[in-house]
Amino acid sequence: MKLKLKGQTGWGAVESALSEASGIAFDTCHKIYILMDEEQMKQMAEYGYDPLISASDMDSYAMLEKVKEWYEESCGLRFVNAVYTNHENPNDGFCDLIPQGFDEDEED
Repeated sequence: MKLKLKGQTGWGAVESALSEASGIAFDTCHKIYILMDEEQMKQMAEYGYDPLISASDMDSYAMLEKVKEWYEESCGLRFVNAVYTNHENPNDGFCDLIPQGFDEDEED
């Protein structure tokens, strides 16, 4: 899945990620994560993310609407990342779907 998303940005990329996601998480400020495996769900629970919503509790369409709602509520530093578990290099597990400054890029 990560290779298919690489280089894609915008709401279409978010929708694609959500079709295979294990869940979503929001820090209630600006960090919105599409969690691509169960290990990431567990990690976000350990970090104390709330809201943390499992794909078993909400379908991908409802998750997309929730992510859009969170995005609208977020501060100007907002972003949406897909997150995959990568034991060798955890930073390589992050994939920008809507990077910081995305809205400003659209206005140009």
